[in-house]
Amino acid sequence: MSSNKPPGIFSKLFDRISVQDRINFARHLSLVVKAGLPVFEGLKIIEEQTESRFLKRVLESLIQDVNDGKSLADGLQKYEHLFGSFFINIVRVGEASGTLSKNLLYLADEMGREKALQTKVRSAMVYPLVILTMTIGVAGFLTFYVFPKLVPVFASMNVQLPATTQALLTTLNFLRSYGLYTLGGLIVFIIITQIILKKVTPVRYFFNELLIFIPVVEDLTVNVNMVNFTRVLALLLKSGTKIVEALTITKNTFSNLVYVRIIGNAADEIKKGGQLGVYLATKRRFFPPLVSGMVRIGESTGNLEENLEYLAGYYDEEVDTKLHSLTSLIEPLMLLFMGLLVGFVALSIITPIYSIGQGIK
Repeated sequence: MSSNKPPGIFSKLFDRISVQDRINFARHLSLVVKAGLPVFEGLKIIEEQTESRFLKRVLESLIQDVNDGKSLADGLQKYEHLFGSFFINIVRVGEASGTLSKNLLYLADEMGREKALQTKVRSAMVYPLVILTMTIGVAGFLTFYVFPKLVPVFASMNVQLPATTQALLTTLNFLRSYGLYTLGGLIVFIIITQIILKKVTPVRYFFNELLIFIPVVEDLTVNVNMVNFTRVLALLLKSGTKIVEALTITKNTFSNLVYVRIIGNAADEIKKGGQLGVYLATKRRFFPPLVSGMVRIGESTGNLEENLEYLAGYYDEEVDTKLHSLTSLIEPLMLLFMGLLVGFVALSIITPIYSIGQGIK
């Protein structure tokens, strides 16, 4: 990657900087700027200390750009695919307002909370995935290793196979004949589905909206988006960003297109002289009354940032509660699924053996 050229299409697809590296970058640069060193010197210190080779190359590019008279935000703009528009805009506001050190520290804290939220969600899914993997493993062992050894015995004894055994035998024969085609088709289907969900906006919008209407995940989806909305907007407002610009930046941090549209419409409404809290109150399905009410109070009292920070903490705790409830619901369902699948396979194998034993008696 050249230090003075924007990254190409392949770099944008495959280059990545870990969340922890971005947190360290923001926190370390905040410290050196607070100490009174120029940004140029701070970048050089961080470049010497970092262990990530790719981040080193990015820092070399930033050092060159800043040395050539560009702002840090302009240098980061080439790497928007790595840092995101939110990161870059917070840096730009900090440079313009003289609060770069404070804004970088805000960014480090925000990314730390975002990382913790993602870790919570992933950790909640570990146990169900372990159960699912074990279930498929046991069922696969019985189906593809044990059952084929018994099929010739059943055939030689002229045993009348029960419906479950016949179904399992049909499945086994199908997978032997068309297993690779089925696997290939499944992989192609998953890839095409992923492409459609990412590239076809109407389909992606429908899927994002569907998540908010599924009873089991509805509350969790809304709460996760509330954490993102309140934290990001509070941070932008505290850094000195005007409300309309803050909402425009905030909407670009969402992956859910429903919230992107609503927040964009909210910015347009405020441009016309409306109030954010009043507009959000009309979207009760996507923004709970607590959010619209606290925002309305914050707008009328001048404490909007503080109210948003309170909401961020509240909904962060709600996410913990909903995740615990969801895993408590998933665990018995997964155990039931495991019992039914393994029981079906075991029954399909044991029933003919029992019939042979009865015939011998």
